Amino acid sequence: MNARAPWRRFAHLLVGLALLVGWGGAAAQAAASGDIVTPQTRFWADPSGRATLEEVLRLPDAALQAMERPRSFELDRGALWLRYERPALETRRSWYLVLDGAAFTNRATLYHQGPDGRWTSQEAGDQIPVASWTRPDRVPVFALDGIAGDVFWLRLENHPAPLSPSLRLVDDQELQATRDNSLLLLGGYLGFGLLVLFLGWVHVRLYGDRAFIAYVCYVACMLGFQVSFTGLGGLFFWPRWMHWNDAAPALFMLWLTASGIWFVREVGAVSRHHRGLDRFLWGWSLFGFVYPALYFLFLGPAAFKLLNLYGLMSVLLSMGVCVWAWRKGEVHAGWTALGFLPLHLAYPFPALRSAGVLADSWTTQYAVLVGSAIEIPLLLYILHRRAKDFSENRARMRAIDSTDPLTGLTVMPVLLLRLGDALRRARRSQDPCALVLVNLSNHADIATAEGREIGDRALVVAASQLSALVRDIDTVSRVADTRFAVLLEAPYRPELLKLFAQHIIARGLGGAPVLPPHQPLRFQVVTIALPDRSGTVTPAEEMNVALLLERLHRAADHMDAKRTVLHLPLPPAPPAGAHRMPGDSLPPA
Repeated sequence: MNARAPWRRFAHLLVGLALLVGWGGAAAQAAASGDIVTPQTRFWADPSGRATLEEVLRLPDAALQAMERPRSFELDRGALWLRYERPALETRRSWYLVLDGAAFTNRATLYHQGPDGRWTSQEAGDQIPVASWTRPDRVPVFALDGIAGDVFWLRLENHPAPLSPSLRLVDDQELQATRDNSLLLLGGYLGFGLLVLFLGWVHVRLYGDRAFIAYVCYVACMLGFQVSFTGLGGLFFWPRWMHWNDAAPALFMLWLTASGIWFVREVGAVSRHHRGLDRFLWGWSLFGFVYPALYFLFLGPAAFKLLNLYGLMSVLLSMGVCVWAWRKGEVHAGWTALGFLPLHLAYPFPALRSAGVLADSWTTQYAVLVGSAIEIPLLLYILHRRAKDFSENRARMRAIDSTDPLTGLTVMPVLLLRLGDALRRARRSQDPCALVLVNLSNHADIATAEGREIGDRALVVAASQLSALVRDIDTVSRVADTRFAVLLEAPYRPELLKLFAQHIIARGLGGAPVLPPHQPLRFQVVTIALPDRSGTVTPAEEMNVALLLERLHRAADHMDAKRTVLHLPLPPAPPAGAHRMPGDSLPPA
């Protein structure tokens, strides 16, 4: 096979997935319309998180700072207050504030003073059941009721991740369009991921390879992470489980990273090359599976930084192990490194958002989703190629026990089993079969004149010619150094045996391009039709396949050198009371 073919197929698959996901990402980004109004706000950071609305309203103007640009706030247990004045907007439409970054908002409360002077609030966030939000959605959405100049106060909490708020002003049509497009694309991603998950489990059952088990766990954790990170889970799957909605992104992120290291360990066959590294990767993966218990027990900035550090180091570790295993001769580990590349290129965006370097945006929310949509099917394709190569090698190893190493034909024990089955079927159905012994009589002359290599080649050519003359259900076997047996399964008319023997003789005399032109293959053929129609042989005698094959050998041994074809009847019945064994002497042919 052309060595470049896998590269071309991989490149075509990568380009196709990139175009498909790129189109979907562009459509989703275009749907996320609306004006970014974060720079128009003024903010005040409450380090204690205990300030009430009345206390904030009494703050002097000097205490409020202009946002001007996206910023990050590490408040720990504190809160961030944003002051926003409603601009002059078209009154025929309803207007909304959308807070991006569902996974980075524990609690968001929007306050507005009505015409009667009373303050009303709208609530959202991870620490409130989505079903109890003022407007249940994937992300916090607040209605901007009022007139131009009305003041809105937005209070934000998040712990332990930093706050990097991003506010968009949209009307009701833009909000609905954004919602429909995002749900369509996220639903398509989830359905595609479930399909890949099912195919991965099918491969687990098909090949029994632990790498597929790790892959299935990896894909399942990836789907769980995306569902929780994008807010889809809180909206549809656990709308009343606020604690799970808050913990799910971090939990699935750790499990995703741990299963990814486990997957790399299996694909790279690390245990085969370095026991110490294998134990280290095992411990590294185990840490990711058990760390969530410690993370939620000691929830704080230090635990959150350790989570981010674990994710970053796992990216570097996985790529390093893949390259190392590839240099050790594990070809598929190199392909796996390329398969991981789309996700690893997208990982810095949410990681920098978690660290507070980037503000919430479409890129920080969906970069990993786009990268994983390309990565997941690529990894499945790579694993499929790996399993196919390994299964072909195992099939070759199993075939060694049942095939002749020189000619590739079936070995004699298999022939004897098939012959016994064929005789039983022929006896029940009354449809005859036949057994043919073919001897390459001039093999010694060819080997003496042309050398041993040409002599072996003559045997291979003879096996090929015999295989070309039979049906798919028939069996050709090498039963001695220069002899072949052909089992012609029922139904087979005995009168065709003469024609079949003539075809064998003619095919050998026709020569072959790989043999010297002056050295044709000279065959001697002995045939026997089964079962016996004369009734002179009992079924028990006839079913002794070893005796039948031995009779053919004896007939071939006694054939005249000038004779090419001999058709045998079945042997006569033995004397009454006699018991014939496979090693007993037989009457002459």
